[in-house]
Amino acid sequence: MQSSSNANTRLALAGGLLAGIGASACCVGPLLLLSLGIGGAWIGHLTALEPYRPIFIALTVLFLGLAFRKLYLVPQACAAEGDCLADRTRRAQRILFWIFVPLSLASVASPWILPLFYR
Repeated sequence: MQSSSNANTRLALAGGLLAGIGASACCVGPLLLLSLGIGGAWIGHLTALEPYRPIFIALTVLFLGLAFRKLYLVPQACAAEGDCLADRTRRAQRILFWIFVPLSLASVASPWILPLFYR
């Protein structure tokens, strides 16, 4: 059961990060390609994901919320009272969580933040 909980936590962390990247793909993708010197008329079609951006934002918040719930609100069970292997795993997952949260939120907020730098 504990391995299933770790797999669910990893899935929630990965889902949050991927949904955050998906939320910014419509706006950051073309900007990144243009900054690398790749351009053309076809680059205007890369904004096709823009209508789905609210869905990606909702998925990002959902997955990060699920990961937070698994890591901080659901108590873990250890068979022995000594040093629990799950403590080290949970600590590593919490560190990854706090690395992925700013990355995901920065990806989500990038369409609003990046124009401030290019005025």
